[in-house]
Amino acid sequence: MTVSLLNGSAEDTTTAEPHERGTPVRQASARTWERRVRMRVALTDAFAVYAAVFAAFVIRFGIGEVGALDPFTVRNHHAIAALALFTVWVAALWFADTLDVNLMGAGSQEYVRVTNVTLAVFGAAAVAAYLTRWDLGRAYVAIALPLGLILVNLGRNIMRRRLAAERRAGLHLSRAVAVGSCESVKHLIEELRQTSQAGVEVVAACTTPAVQPVETTYPHIASVPVVGTVAAAATYVAANPVDTVVVTGGDELTPRALKRLAWELEPHGVDLVVAPGLTDVARPRISMRPVPGMPLMHVEAPGYTKPQQRLKRAFDVIGASFLIVLFSLPLVITATAVKLTSPGPVLFKQTRIGLGGQPFRVLKFRSMVVDAEARLTEVLGEDAAVFYKPKNDPRITGIGAFIRRYSIDELPQVFNVLFGSMSLVGPRPLTPHGQNVDECELGRRLLVKPGMTGLWQVSGRNNLSLQQSVRLDLYYVENWSMAEDFLILLRTLRAVVGRDGAS
Repeated sequence: MTVSLLNGSAEDTTTAEPHERGTPVRQASARTWERRVRMRVALTDAFAVYAAVFAAFVIRFGIGEVGALDPFTVRNHHAIAALALFTVWVAALWFADTLDVNLMGAGSQEYVRVTNVTLAVFGAAAVAAYLTRWDLGRAYVAIALPLGLILVNLGRNIMRRRLAAERRAGLHLSRAVAVGSCESVKHLIEELRQTSQAGVEVVAACTTPAVQPVETTYPHIASVPVVGTVAAAATYVAANPVDTVVVTGGDELTPRALKRLAWELEPHGVDLVVAPGLTDVARPRISMRPVPGMPLMHVEAPGYTKPQQRLKRAFDVIGASFLIVLFSLPLVITATAVKLTSPGPVLFKQTRIGLGGQPFRVLKFRSMVVDAEARLTEVLGEDAAVFYKPKNDPRITGIGAFIRRYSIDELPQVFNVLFGSMSLVGPRPLTPHGQNVDECELGRRLLVKPGMTGLWQVSGRNNLSLQQSVRLDLYYVENWSMAEDFLILLRTLRAVVGRDGAS
């Protein structure tokens, strides 16, 4: 039995039989899908590493030396080094816990772990080469390392999208029983339904106390049947194909009761997952602090230290400078098109709320008529308080519809980033229209600079409700990391090309 604070093992229970005579509910074949997922990810890693090692060898030493990679006809020490690097690299990825299914499907921790293992392998190889005076080939390493990082992480991304699609189709889901108070169980069920990549499907609930029947034979919480109290959880697991028991808050869930539940579940091979009441905190901020008899979950403060801020600022300056050079021609062409097709200025400058509540002027290509601001409340009503970008806005010009569809109108914001009022990645900049952000959760977003793109934009943009958008921005603020910024930038490119939620 696995005990977890975050996510239980997700097992396929399609072949499980009811518990009889002490036999575990989950048969050996019940873990087939998990082994299959690990195997295909491991093979993808091996292929990516081979491609990186092979390509680096050809680029550095030439196509004529490819035959030296045959282990039976090794002709030089460079080939030996390449073969050794491939073997050690693949073995490190397989044995350094990068194939943990709980990491696959969401978050940046999988990519971070794969990257750290790869860097460790090359670091160890460099040390070994120095100590043994082995000519590893610096040019070869300079090619293999970045190429390998790209290919391995790309392969992981492809496998992640495949797993997410399978889970959306109802495959590879862990059948779970939720245990706790009615309110906490309902919250847990709703959260898991919104996060299909978690791979957990709640099939029954045990509440504290049990819900009284109303109109149906069995009462329900969020359409999930309630099968009894906390004491009935182990009995239900023994008679039904269940993979995981998720425990959330409840008055009856004393430390002694939770310990007894763990003991009762142990013979059935069911994973026990404890869901803390703290939500929207990413795994890198959480660690376990061992205390005799009582493990404590330690939650790190969000990363707003001065060194981290300087690192993010340097990244913004370099990235914005690169984008200005890269998009110089589209900037000129768009400015000319806006000027020739609609009377008024090329740029639209609007006051937004930035870091620490300080106002600044955000730059955009004008995509609306000149009097758009005066007609704001008329078109949007109460939605004008925070975000406003409706699907059908009569104020948008002809060229404006095109540049909005591909987010070209936001390109001038690279100058906001360069001058320091915005960041490449961050929360959506707030508007000051009748919104006192200091008196609500939105004020938490002001701890970081607003961004040209962010978690909200790559998760559906205008297809999301205001509450969902705010929650995603808050999640970004609470769990910021440079790795997450890189992932959001990559997802932004895909979202823009696919016009996901654009209007």
